[in-house]
Amino acid sequence: MKELVIKTSQHTEFVEITERVQAVVDESGVKEGVKEGMCVCFVPHTTAGITINENADPDVVTDMIYALEKAVPWKDPHYRHGEGNSAAHVKASMMGHSIHVFVRGGKLQFGTWQGIYLCEFDGPRSRKVWVSVI
Repeated sequence: MKELVIKTSQHTEFVEITERVQAVVDESGVKEGVKEGMCVCFVPHTTAGITINENADPDVVTDMIYALEKAVPWKDPHYRHGEGNSAAHVKASMMGHSIHVFVRGGKLQFGTWQGIYLCEFDGPRSRKVWVSVI
């Protein structure tokens, strides 16, 4: 398992980490890296998540952040959690805490426009992503 440390700079932010995860795959084998298998990424935080989505048009990330904020606003009088970050917990659970990507020929396998994003919902912070190549 390899631990990636991702520093976020905004309260809500999607940070593309595809190349960093591919680097873990490249380093995964004794000589040339794992050629065929699976890559698992896990985020050990309750106010951050991980997702796969389009990495070609930055407006997609902007739209995703907008839609999540609209669905789960930061301030709501019904939230009861004392730290004041209930929305971040909900959004992290909505996005999920792990992804799985096939590895073929030593490369992560995606659709044409896909990439991996760490989803920050209570930043800025230093976040971890645990990556394992099987």
